[in-house]
Amino acid sequence: MGVPTGGPRDSIPPVLISAVPKQYQTNFTGDKITFTFDEYINLDDIQKNLLVSPYPKVSPQVNFKLKTVSVKLKDTLLANTTYSLNFGNAIKDNNEGNPFRDFTYVFSTGNTIDSFKFAGQVILAETGKRDSTLIAMLYRNTDDSTVQHRRPDYIARVNPEGKFAFRNLSPGTYKIYALKDNDGGKTYNSKIEMFAFYDSTITLSDSVKPVTLYAYEEEKDNRKKGAPIKTLPEKKLKYTTSLETFSQSLLDDLKITFNRPIKTFDAEKIQLTDSTFKKIEGSAISLDSTNKIFTIKTKWAEDGGYRLIIDKTAVTDTLNSQLAKSDTIKFKSKKIADYGSLLIRFANIDLSKHPVLQFMKGEELYKSVPITANTWSDKLFEPGEYELRILFDSNGNVKWDPGNYKLKRQPEQAITIDKKLSIKANWDNERDVKL
Repeated sequence: MGVPTGGPRDSIPPVLISAVPKQYQTNFTGDKITFTFDEYINLDDIQKNLLVSPYPKVSPQVNFKLKTVSVKLKDTLLANTTYSLNFGNAIKDNNEGNPFRDFTYVFSTGNTIDSFKFAGQVILAETGKRDSTLIAMLYRNTDDSTVQHRRPDYIARVNPEGKFAFRNLSPGTYKIYALKDNDGGKTYNSKIEMFAFYDSTITLSDSVKPVTLYAYEEEKDNRKKGAPIKTLPEKKLKYTTSLETFSQSLLDDLKITFNRPIKTFDAEKIQLTDSTFKKIEGSAISLDSTNKIFTIKTKWAEDGGYRLIIDKTAVTDTLNSQLAKSDTIKFKSKKIADYGSLLIRFANIDLSKHPVLQFMKGEELYKSVPITANTWSDKLFEPGEYELRILFDSNGNVKWDPGNYKLKRQPEQAITIDKKLSIKANWDNERDVKL
């Protein structure tokens, strides 16, 4: 006894039976194209998937019914021009959703089909990674400012490996760009958009070589995502410290952060002492530019006992409020055994390019150190998992600098090392990095 299986799962995509007009039609004069498949089909997000080259001013209208897909061209076609319609993965069978991948239909309004090709790749300059949400944009016989106010002549998708390809191009000179088109305008109109440009003009020939574009954001988008959460202002002046479970790092300063800006403070009423309440000589306290964060600098003793004493009259905020009570915080500094020893050996690294080793914790930069030899070490390194990057710091400021299209300045380039670095406490951690 059993249940019928229904047979094997359908894994075969739709098969194109016919196209009217036929594929690679020349002297095309109509405005409608019909495709017939061998099974019932469906269209998935056609406006996002369909790419028409050259890029039209008005997008075509695409409909489907049963086994057919019809395309109504809304734009006036250029004379003696080869057009291509790339459907991406929009056409799928109705039952299992198997896509007819990257189906491209080509026709020409002239006597011949243009056959020139042009390819390349896009790399994110800050990380060396790839981003398939970018598009490559090709402009024909244009000036430098056109990318900022006019849509491109040709568009190509960037795949997960960062590669793109243009086909069926006519002879001529072109300019190539890449863009993360956040607003859908197909123009570079904001410094927070991911953008890339190539320094030279491309002249198409049978021997034209692929190009590499380095994408960057000239300015970071600091807008908070989602609706802001409204919170009532706190009535009392409060503070927090940078201590982690009453433990102070040997590598960092102690920070005291207040919930409101401080107008006046008495440094003598904020004291750092040892466990016997003896004031630590040589410690210094300073207030940052926001007037909210105090920084206490000192040389921390290993496994030392400390007291942070804050008098309730030590600070006055901009509302003339003071702390509700005095406070004494008891804490200890970490042990050397709480840290890992790190040694990194570099192979094939060009020191003349001013490489900088960057340690990333998630999306945050934890540490940057210039590489001046084939080895680098640190006896006290915070345990954890890090992503390693090598930045080629052309201007020597030990940080990544974006490009500037107005000045025709390319961004600095970085490489992300594939395997993450895991540092264990009280352990000799070693790593070989080969570029």
